Amino acid sequence: MPPEKVQVFKSLEGWASQSVLPFLKPVEQCWQPQNMIPDPTLPFDEFTDRVRALRERTAELPDEYFVVLVGDMITEEALPTYQTMINTLDGVKDESGASPNPWAVWTRAWTAEENRHGDLLKTYLYLSGRVDMLMIEKTVQYLIGAGMDPGTENNPYLGYVYTSFQERATFISHGNTARLAKEGGDPVLARICGTIASDEKRHENAYAKIVEKLLELDPTGAMVAIADMMRKKITMPAHLMYDGQDPRLFEHFSGVAQRLGVYTADDYADILEFLIGRWGLEKLEGMSGEGRRAQEFVCGLAPRIRKLQERADERARKMEAHAVKFSWIFNKELFL
Repeated sequence: MPPEKVQVFKSLEGWASQSVLPFLKPVEQCWQPQNMIPDPTLPFDEFTDRVRALRERTAELPDEYFVVLVGDMITEEALPTYQTMINTLDGVKDESGASPNPWAVWTRAWTAEENRHGDLLKTYLYLSGRVDMLMIEKTVQYLIGAGMDPGTENNPYLGYVYTSFQERATFISHGNTARLAKEGGDPVLARICGTIASDEKRHENAYAKIVEKLLELDPTGAMVAIADMMRKKITMPAHLMYDGQDPRLFEHFSGVAQRLGVYTADDYADILEFLIGRWGLEKLEGMSGEGRRAQEFVCGLAPRIRKLQERADERARKMEAHAVKFSWIFNKELFL
């Protein structure tokens, strides 16, 4: 990244301390996974009664729901990859591993908050008895080993556009799994997914605020970065997901999520429209010709995405449903 762009982030260190770090919660004010699962220090009979109650609540939830919940959990469990990605970004990386720089402080503390999500979902799924934990654990190991390539190119402009979009996507996904759990008769799981969604919303607000500031200081550079990420298409962080059996696992997981309405192509377009509105991109001024061209592309993209999806949906309706086995649910078949 050009030195003058790196300097933008160095000049924003004071602003980040005042405007970004407050989005974090002190550890003592944070929920912890143990707040929402059976307490193992209880007397044995009481503990097993609570586990039995958990299993009774989850017994009526469909297999499709567990595929989506497992996919979301595995995505959360690949957290080392996401911290590594942010630490490739010039000007905001953690140079020492314990840097007091506010950008580095944010990344470490954001990671610490996110770490609770996978821990909580994994424990709940383990106690439910509804999923094959061995295959899930293999999938997590494969995914962390494979990494991810979101196309951010060591550029924090691109990185923070990506995280703004992605945090909103996870907010929507966890919010929808909360709704389905409540409808399925498990209010505890609904609370768990809703609590995680609330974290994701807070993190989304922090990342979106950073991009908002970049648009104020460097409208052309920020607008071009937004267009660059949207041309590449925002890649989901678990796109290299693999369980040792299904080379198209992420595609199949996404198909189930689409069918259940947990995360859909419409959500993708909705997120884009939301961010365009939040950042005021249609009214942004003071850009070069390159910036104005990027603005025109981004502001006209959502309707094009919707039209393309309508055609894809029409093609899908004409195709016969096909069965896919998911190792996470003991190789049961689901129709896509």
